[in-house]
Amino acid sequence: MTTLQTGDKAPNFSGIDQNGNTVNLSDFKGKKVVLFFYPKASTPGCTAEACDLQNNIERFIAENYQIVGVSADSQKRQLNFAVKNNLNYPLIADEDKTIINAFGVWGPKKFMGRKYDGIHRTTFIINEKGIIEDIISKVKTKEHSNQILK
Repeated sequence: MTTLQTGDKAPNFSGIDQNGNTVNLSDFKGKKVVLFFYPKASTPGCTAEACDLQNNIERFIAENYQIVGVSADSQKRQLNFAVKNNLNYPLIADEDKTIINAFGVWGPKKFMGRKYDGIHRTTFIINEKGIIEDIISKVKTKEHSNQILK
């Protein structure tokens, strides 16, 4: 899993979102960033997580948070996911895994006895100065907003 820790400077990142826009960590200076990594767009767990965040968007805005999602899905798949679920925040298509590897969330997984490499569902809370304030590795997909906005 990730070697990053609370108190570390978050790796600066740049990626293309579902709408073809370039998204950089530096775009959100002065805001807190909820950077959530999810395994695959439009799967049940990822949909529950993304929709829970969207359903609580007003709470996040009130607390000065910007939500940004990242997966290894294509831009087209991210767009379909966003449109289908009315997601109003950037979903970065990190097909070459540059951001995923920078945050150390790619690695061996096991599902139903099968071993494979994939994204470990992890959320990084980054403060206004670019420092990691919290790392949530045991994400509760249906109640993720409450884990963040404790």
